[in-house]
Amino acid sequence: MSEFVFNQIGIIESPYQQKFAIPRQPGLVPAAKGRIKLSSHCNNLDTLKGLERSSHLWLIFVFHETMEQGWKPMVRPPRLGGNEKMGVFATRSTFRPNPIGMSVVRNEGVYREGKQVYLQISALDLLNGTPILDIKPYLPYSDALTGVQTGFSQPNESDMMAVEFAPLAQQQLKRLSNQYPELPLFIEQVLQQDPRPAYKKNKPDEKTYAMSLYDLNISWRVIANTNQVLEIATTTSP
Repeated sequence: MSEFVFNQIGIIESPYQQKFAIPRQPGLVPAAKGRIKLSSHCNNLDTLKGLERSSHLWLIFVFHETMEQGWKPMVRPPRLGGNEKMGVFATRSTFRPNPIGMSVVRNEGVYREGKQVYLQISALDLLNGTPILDIKPYLPYSDALTGVQTGFSQPNESDMMAVEFAPLAQQQLKRLSNQYPELPLFIEQVLQQDPRPAYKKNKPDEKTYAMSLYDLNISWRVIANTNQVLEIATTTSP
């Protein structure tokens, strides 16, 4: 068999409304919370029975936003500053022959609203609307390997950028505190990862950036290697 057809078993409802600012790997932003809405043929509590025994889960998903752009045998990984080419199978690039990704997330519990079943998750790195192909329990005895070698440098605390909130942003956070009580932590954890293009790191940068989280548009700029949040505005639907 050379072709396979898969149906999505669910869809992600995520605070990340655009690809920009999504952490480059799962687990880097623990405050990122979302849920999986099970599709009709899997919308049954029986499909998730026993999942409460697993604190973490593997999600197999589709890179639905980039699949139409096709793929190339060589890519430039952001983790290497975008300056070095590697084979696509030596990276986690979204531009793959089959646009399939995998991600480890934290299991926050199963619940039902009316007839709809949801799986709550956190520490996710998935775009809102991402189709889910499968859910599997994370098995530490086999999945958490030691003595692993990789061609990518490992992140450490020195890679984290400082984050501060300008007076206007602080006022806006107070007004949003009831609706989004963990918003300051969420924004801080996202910006600590420095979501800008890798070639911008440690270079003068006067540009003002913006990202969409939930229904909010957050703007910031880099001042003395610190991400300063300027404004947190509610987006309006057209």
